[in-house]
Amino acid sequence: QVQLVESGGGLVQAGGSLRLSCAASGRTFIRYIMGWFRQAPGKEREFVATINWSTAKTYYADSVKGRFSISRDNAKNTVYLQMNSLKPEDTAVYYCAAGNLRATTNRYEYDYWGQGTQVTVSS
Repeated sequence: QVQLVESGGGLVQAGGSLRLSCAASGRTFIRYIMGWFRQAPGKEREFVATINWSTAKTYYADSVKGRFSISRDNAKNTVYLQMNSLKPEDTAVYYCAAGNLRATTNRYEYDYWGQGTQVTVSS
């Protein structure tokens, strides 16, 4: 049974930093794309970043490029999202997701999802 469990969310002031974690279990993710998405109240769930678990190739939404960094730890089976220079508009529930190697920025291409973790950035 695949499980993705996010942690690390919280309340932070604008300009601050947070690191989100996504602990993955239930299968080998070496042939998966791992993604982070976010959903603000009243808005669609949107793409944030992806990483190819095997190659570590990354891709970012323009809105977070240069501020956020996605990485993975093979030994811990965990994916991270380091978020720096946070802005109030980054406030959202952040979700970890896993999809096959064809997965891109489209949330419908991801098969597995975590429960989400709340990030709130105050101004």
